[in-house]
Amino acid sequence: MGIISSKLAAVKPSQTKAMTALAASLRAEGKSIITLSQGEPDFTTPQNICKAASDAIAAGHTKYTAVAGITPLREAVVEKFQRENGLSFSVDQVTVGCGAKQLLYNALVASLDEGDEVVFPTPCWVSYPEMVKLAGGTPVAVETHVQDGFILQPEALRAKLGPRTKWLMLNSPSNPTGAVYSHRDLEALAKVLRDFPDVWVLADDIYEHLVYGDTEFATMAAVAPDLAGRVLTVNGVSKSYAMTGWRVGYAAGPQDLIKAMNTVQGQSTSHTSSISQYAALEALTGDQSFLPEFRKAFRARRDLVVGLLNDIDGLSCRTPDGAFYVFVACDALLGRLAPSGKQIVTDMDLAMYLMEEAGVAVVPGSGFMADGFIRISYASSEADLRKACAAIGTAVSKLTEQS
Repeated sequence: MGIISSKLAAVKPSQTKAMTALAASLRAEGKSIITLSQGEPDFTTPQNICKAASDAIAAGHTKYTAVAGITPLREAVVEKFQRENGLSFSVDQVTVGCGAKQLLYNALVASLDEGDEVVFPTPCWVSYPEMVKLAGGTPVAVETHVQDGFILQPEALRAKLGPRTKWLMLNSPSNPTGAVYSHRDLEALAKVLRDFPDVWVLADDIYEHLVYGDTEFATMAAVAPDLAGRVLTVNGVSKSYAMTGWRVGYAAGPQDLIKAMNTVQGQSTSHTSSISQYAALEALTGDQSFLPEFRKAFRARRDLVVGLLNDIDGLSCRTPDGAFYVFVACDALLGRLAPSGKQIVTDMDLAMYLMEEAGVAVVPGSGFMADGFIRISYASSEADLRKACAAIGTAVSKLTEQS
């Protein structure tokens, strides 16, 4: 008998992490690689947040905390949800984890029995189906389409819901497409969910502050308050506050679910770093003036990258409304030959070709359950983005049609 469980054998490693690791390895060998494969802002964590962390250390806040997080941070989360989203929670309905990612996983582990189904629209974040498998559930994908702006359509959702469905996972703004669900979009989905009273909603709002178009951010518990008793709203400081490495996320929802998630966390990681929690407290309660500046910079980068990529023969992409990714259709390039004579058969082949020929790391769409695409993060500097897009264009121009 092998040591690795059959459950884990069915779980795939993250392609975003794999491509980023490969880029780092090639860079260590002396090769010039621009990494556009990871969703990480290039901005430095704001100074007031860093100071709050050093002040916490000086004050001796380096001991264990409650599993659910320090009370002042949970109180700040309560205030944030009321102020920005019109949602009312008690402190006991809030928990803090090692990033939003851990809280998503805790919720699945706390709620899924073997064979329970979790529905999510695709293209989806690479970790959704794998988390579901690890938690003993069955992932159920619902395809969305470019012509719908990659927005899940109500009739498509209804067709996938059944007696074993436990959750609908909804990420808005979306990784990898940048799609933003409007109030109207969420209300249309809520209308379907009202016919399925046992289905819960896991609202992954980690990119909330990164919305650029005319569409305003909306979240399910606020849009459909009658469903709030079966909604878990997950958010965090990683993306909007340039705090990816601090590992702080938070979630709010029905108290019984939060209590169960705390049990999972208490028997696994206990709590997130006490120092990071004090930094997150400052992030939520301190100066917010940098957020519009971050958003303005990301929007300019988005417009730059979309324009440059759409000028490359064989690539096309829509302008995303949120997050910091462009999901680029590359199916027109599949079947072409690289200068080496190797055929580009899949989006993974194209991603590897761009790594080797252009020195640019991207993620194949197949990692997001959407073949024929590549995901490009525009969370890098404009200089790097211009250089990367030019290199991609040159590499693509070297691909030839089969004779």
